Amino acid sequence: MNDTPAPGSDEARHRLAWHRNLRWICGLLAVWFTVTFVVAWFARDLRFNFFGWPFSFWMAAYGAPLAYLIIICIYARIMNRADQRGEEAKESR
Repeated sequence: MNDTPAPGSDEARHRLAWHRNLRWICGLLAVWFTVTFVVAWFARDLRFNFFGWPFSFWMAAYGAPLAYLIIICIYARIMNRADQRGEEAKESR
């Protein structure tokens, strides 16, 4: 038995959309990992003051949550566009 769906079928489009979604998820998780662990690991080396506080404090207090918010906004925008493409495909049938 062949598990590969016929090109152009609904199942093939769903699989393509899911693989595209997984690539975005993996990429954004890599950014999340970098912001959370890599930047935090090297934060002690950021030894200069920024508005009277150590720069590492600013990175932890404001930089990471801002990066998380940007990641969420990017993912939401990408998924909204994917939903619009799916709705357009349904209407064209």
